[in-house]
Amino acid sequence: MGRSRYHFIDVTQPHLMTCTVLHWLPVFTRVETTAILLDSLVFLSKEGLKVYGYVILENHLHLVAQSDDLQRDMTRFKSHTARQMLYFLKENKVHTILEQMEFYKKAHKTDRELQFWQEGVHPEVIQGDDMMRQKLEYMHNNPVKRGYVDEPEHWRYSSARNYVGRDDALLDVCKDW
Repeated sequence: MGRSRYHFIDVTQPHLMTCTVLHWLPVFTRVETTAILLDSLVFLSKEGLKVYGYVILENHLHLVAQSDDLQRDMTRFKSHTARQMLYFLKENKVHTILEQMEFYKKAHKTDRELQFWQEGVHPEVIQGDDMMRQKLEYMHNNPVKRGYVDEPEHWRYSSARNYVGRDDALLDVCKDW
């Protein structure tokens, strides 16, 4: 995430992060594309990433997580998911979005023809239980504020389901904080 002005403050604490698709392009609109994100988070969880909460919308992901090297893990997450997403888009001939990813690619990205993610994850350290509750509530209410659902736990791609005790959550999260 090299060029970002945002930095991970304290790796012993969870951070709220946002990963945004380049130019806010709506790519997480299919089960297959959201599965790429969820599968990557499952893999990283097995390697030590603690996921406390998440929500996936059509063009960005909010994530509260912690690990011994969050910078490395988020770099791995974005790199892997970008490759998988670009492969999916090419295989499914989603030319309009691919053309936009080429057009909006930052000039300094000379090592690639397309850019999937915007730079950085804008990490914000979570300092205490009150802040954790506030960030999770903000995150979980994103689909409600957009008018997609009436209740946060109705959004399929959210840890809100975990926090209300539903057994149909798509990703296990750490609720001990």
